[in-house]
Amino acid sequence: MSGTDKDLQCRELIAKAVCGKGHKFSTTTHTIIPSQTPSTILGCWIINTNFQAEKVGDAVEVSGTYDVNLWFSFANNTQTEVKRETVKFSVLVPLTFFDKNCRGDLEIVARAVEQPKCVKAELSPGGTITVKVESEFAVEIIGETKVCVVVCNNCDEKDFHVLGDYEENSDEFDDFDSATLLDELD
Repeated sequence: MSGTDKDLQCRELIAKAVCGKGHKFSTTTHTIIPSQTPSTILGCWIINTNFQAEKVGDAVEVSGTYDVNLWFSFANNTQTEVKRETVKFSVLVPLTFFDKNCRGDLEIVARAVEQPKCVKAELSPGGTITVKVESEFAVEIIGETKVCVVVCNNCDEKDFHVLGDYEENSDEFDDFDSATLLDELD
């Protein structure tokens, strides 16, 4: 073993890291029952989306609510009305990977890659309206994990090459002495 190899050692660091990931595109159908028998659908929008996420087995469940605003005509297309209905949704997002060695309290982060939106609204028998909604969610699980790094005991004798625009004559870092940090750790 060379002298250089003797100066190297491994240390384990505890760091927060992404321990799991997944995403899912989903389609959901809702049935809306307006107060009047609709003649024509004039528009449909999804607004006020709220959701939360929690780990369920090997997946993350994203659940919440949104408002379906449905604009339609009735009475032989002589009057219009907007029907607003808050609906619940739940999407089970499978994880593409999950590190079971992750420890500590897990933080579940979910975001809407594609906000819920109406892609189709059509009249159904009996005066109801069927609304098709598409959305896409991405999830991450963040927790503590161990990272093993190689460190050296004596950095003063090593020849490090810094890439980029660094001036050797720069006084920018003169007040920082890394050797005192190593002495404090011992």
